[in-house]
Amino acid sequence: MSICPVCNGLREVFLLCTNCGGVMMESGRLIDYFDDYSPYMEMDLMKLEDGYPDTQSGHKCPHLYSCPACHHDDIIFIKE
Repeated sequence: MSICPVCNGLREVFLLCTNCGGVMMESGRLIDYFDDYSPYMEMDLMKLEDGYPDTQSGHKCPHLYSCPACHHDDIIFIKE
């Protein structure tokens, strides 16, 4: 079993917005935005539903990063 260092507070990732150059904020796991119950579902099960082949192997966790200045969003895959 692998764990995401961002989800578990072991590491922070700082990114600059590709649109305006501002500092982006980590907004949580992408799968938490699917529906009302997805934050409470089994992580490995949700990775099968997210549509990203890299996450289905269980080695990457997609996180949403948002720019507060220009509202640009990026999905960043965190290595587990």
